[in-house]
Amino acid sequence: MPAESLPNPAQKPLERADSSYDFVVIGGGSAGYAGARTAAELGLRTAVIDGAETLGGLCILRGCMPSKTLIASANRALSIRRAAEFGLRADGFRAMAREIRDRKRALIDDFASYRRGQLTDGRFDLHRARAKFLDARTLRVQPIDGSPAYTVHAGATLIATGSTVAPAPVDEIESVGYWTSDDVLDAEDLPGSFVVLGGGAIALEMAHYLEGIGRKVAVIQRSEHVLSGTDRDAARALEGALRERGIDLFTGTKLLGAERTERGKEIRFEHRGEARSVGADEVLLALGRTPATAGLDLGAAGVELDGRRIRTGPSQETTSPGIYAAGDVCSPVEVVHIAIQQGEVAATNAAVAAGKAEPSQRREMDYRLKLFGVFTEPQVAAVGLTEDEARESERPVLVASYPFNDHGKSMTIGETHGFVKLIAAPDGELLGACAVGPEATELIHEMAVAIHFH
Repeated sequence: MPAESLPNPAQKPLERADSSYDFVVIGGGSAGYAGARTAAELGLRTAVIDGAETLGGLCILRGCMPSKTLIASANRALSIRRAAEFGLRADGFRAMAREIRDRKRALIDDFASYRRGQLTDGRFDLHRARAKFLDARTLRVQPIDGSPAYTVHAGATLIATGSTVAPAPVDEIESVGYWTSDDVLDAEDLPGSFVVLGGGAIALEMAHYLEGIGRKVAVIQRSEHVLSGTDRDAARALEGALRERGIDLFTGTKLLGAERTERGKEIRFEHRGEARSVGADEVLLALGRTPATAGLDLGAAGVELDGRRIRTGPSQETTSPGIYAAGDVCSPVEVVHIAIQQGEVAATNAAVAAGKAEPSQRREMDYRLKLFGVFTEPQVAAVGLTEDEARESERPVLVASYPFNDHGKSMTIGETHGFVKLIAAPDGELLGACAVGPEATELIHEMAVAIHFH
């Protein structure tokens, strides 16, 4: 780790009661830290206000890092299950949920410790507290240790409070009880079967993990295909691969209810006009996340919402001048690297507005890329426009794809599901791309570079 990012043991707890800053960040996750780091580097007197029980943010504590740790175990389990196909024998194989969990905990403790060091190394003040707006330039700050509240005055503010698990859409699911991805990530024992509600990235990655280590899994998705909003050919290819693995997958459904039965917890739903039900030991609720804006009193600051998300422009500024947002509270794509970039863009533009940076340094987000990856097996990755989006622009487009089942290396490693697809303008400019298959989340970067440079 870089020496400048390590904690400063001499730093004392914050003692001032009322403070004024050039730039105040609400939330110390990936987007918030990126904004605070950038603001401090540009010479803004900066503070971070974070009232979470544990510092680190969603990506490190309950998102990207822990899920990918578990998925690494599932991927190896799948390889072991296929050992005979490659002339190998792996008898007596077992997946130990507690040991997988313990490895995850050790890694996450290390990641979170590093982030805590970055937040407390003296470049900016850290307030362990919750904040709400009194007006566009004043925050009421309530320390989580119960000490008296105080006010903080901000020349500019960045809202980076992340998101929370979306509530259950059917009341009966609440009464039956369910797990969320948080429960899966920290479980030392896992039931034998799950019904997963949802077909987004979190739902499918958790389904991949659970099936990978030997649990029976059914997935129920409301939309006509999984990963709604992404390329439908990519979604269909992933659906076929998941079904081939033995996952029961239902798309185009409507949830009707839930109850406890002899089969455990049963979910009732409508599928293609027919009433269906699926029972399992446990229900995993993974119907997405919702922006964490409750308690901020955005109205007092003149910050408007666009649906559930905070409305921002390409500069990441909200409808209230001098107040910015980054990450899941506002982003069209809930991906950590985009959240980091949004935080950097917001802080840079705040520095320009404060006269601490040159006008030429002003930045805007380029959402042409919309790069994302899903770490299922097979992997899915996409960047830029989908084929449907490109055709909706009413201009001619060229589309080409090539399957992995006709690719030599794919065949030798036994990974033949999926394809690579490119979407281009008639003049050859690449507009979008997607990949389903082996290492799709790595292959996509080459296409992202091409799209970025037009």
